[in-house]
Amino acid sequence: MDSFLTFINQQAWELNQKRSLLTVSGGVDSIVLAHLFYLQGFRAGIAHCNFKLRGDESDADEQFVREIAALYGFEFFVTEFDTKRLAGEKGISTQMIARELRYKWFEEVRNDNQYDWIATAHHANDSLETTLLNLARGTGLPGLKGIAPHVNAIIRPLLQTTKEEILTYARENSLPWREDRSNSSLDYKRNRIRHEIIPVLQKLNSSIETTFINTSERLQAAENLLEELLETWKRSAVYQENGLIYIDKGKLLTSTEPAFRLWSVLQEYKFSYAQVKPILTALNGTVGKTFSSASYELLLDRNHLILRRRTPQVSGDEITVWGPGSAISIGNSILFFEGIAQVRINELGKDKSLAFIDLEKVQWPLTIRKWKTGDTFFPFGMEGMRKKLSDLFSDLKMDRFQKGEIQVLVNGNGEIIWVIGIRSDERYKVSNATSKVLKVALINKLSAL
Repeated sequence: MDSFLTFINQQAWELNQKRSLLTVSGGVDSIVLAHLFYLQGFRAGIAHCNFKLRGDESDADEQFVREIAALYGFEFFVTEFDTKRLAGEKGISTQMIARELRYKWFEEVRNDNQYDWIATAHHANDSLETTLLNLARGTGLPGLKGIAPHVNAIIRPLLQTTKEEILTYARENSLPWREDRSNSSLDYKRNRIRHEIIPVLQKLNSSIETTFINTSERLQAAENLLEELLETWKRSAVYQENGLIYIDKGKLLTSTEPAFRLWSVLQEYKFSYAQVKPILTALNGTVGKTFSSASYELLLDRNHLILRRRTPQVSGDEITVWGPGSAISIGNSILFFEGIAQVRINELGKDKSLAFIDLEKVQWPLTIRKWKTGDTFFPFGMEGMRKKLSDLFSDLKMDRFQKGEIQVLVNGNGEIIWVIGIRSDERYKVSNATSKVLKVALINKLSAL
C-alpha cells in the first residue's frame, strides 16, 4: 500500500529496528495493519482487548486475533474487561470506559515487554470524523487537525490511508476480518457522522478524505508557526516568581489579538475560552477583581494579571505558641522559636526571615493568626509611629494574593510583635540593655530537609 509506505518513511519511527505493539480488534483496519507489518518484516506483537460486550461474538473475535498472531509469528497478549459494570461504577459511557481501559492496558503491556511503540489502526476517515465531532462540540485550531500521527509512544501508521484503500487492500489480498455490528448503530455520535454526514460531503467532494489529509497537514504547519510566535511573545510578557505566574498587562493589551494570546496562556490552567473576554473587559476596571478555574485563581492587579494555584480555604483558627523550643508549621514554612543569650545589634532587621524579640517583654502564650483589617503596629526603625498593616502592604505594593498569605505573631497582651516575614515591631526590639532574646526563624520546609 503506497500511502502506508510513503507515510511511515516520512516519520522517525524506525519500524524496521524498533518493536511495535499492534492493537488489533479483528476489524478490517487493524487486520490490514497487522498484515502490512508482517509483509514488511517489522518486529511486532499483537494486543487484543475482549470487552465482553457482544457475548460469544466478543470471544470469537479474541480467538480470531489469536490465530492471526500465530499465523504471522507475532507475540500475542489478551485481556478481558467487565466493561458494562465498570462503566456503571464510574458513571460514564461504555465507549469512554473502554477507551480508558484499553490505552492503560496497552501501555502496561508495552512497558512490561519492552516494546517501543503502540501502533493503532486509525486512518484518514477516523481523523475526518474526529474533526467533525470537535467542530460540532466547539474547538480551536488543534481540534480541527483531526487525530495526531504520533503522541508519546502511540503511533498511527495508517493515518494517511483512506478507508476505501484499506478495504481494497484487504480484498485484493484475500484477508479475512471480523465485523462489529455496533459500527452500524446510529446510537453513537461518531457513527452518525460516518453514516449520515460524511456521505453528504462525499457528494460535494468525492475525494473528501484526501482533501482532508492535505488540509490537516496545512493546519498542523499553521499551528507550528503560531506556536513559535506565541512562545516568543510569552518569553517577554509572561514570567514566574515565587510560585506565581505574571502576565504583563501592557504587553497583552498593546498586542494584536490579545484574547487569543491570553487564551494561549490560561488554557494550561483550566480556564475556558468563554472566560477570556470578560477578563479582558475587566482589565480597565477596578484592580483586585478575580476569576477562577477549577484549579487556579487569576487576579487583575495594577500592572499584571497574576495566576496562582487555588488552595483549600484555611480555617480562621489561631495557633498558640507556648514557649521557646516550639516549631510551628504555617503553610510551606516552619517557625522556630529559640531563646538565646545575645545578638549583634547591627544585624537586627537585615534578614526578614528572622525576628529578634526582647524576651522579657513577651507574655506567653503567643498567637499566630492571619492579619485582620484594622490591625496596627509600630514598625521597626520608626519609633513612636503607629501604622496600619493595610497601609504597610500598600507601601510595599503587595497584591491581593500576597496580602492574603500574611500572618502575624501576637503577644499575650494582644499587641503585634512581628508581621511574619516582613517587619517586626519597634516596641519589642532588642537593645544593648536586653538580657534575654527570643529568636524566631521563618524557614521554608524544603530548606529544612
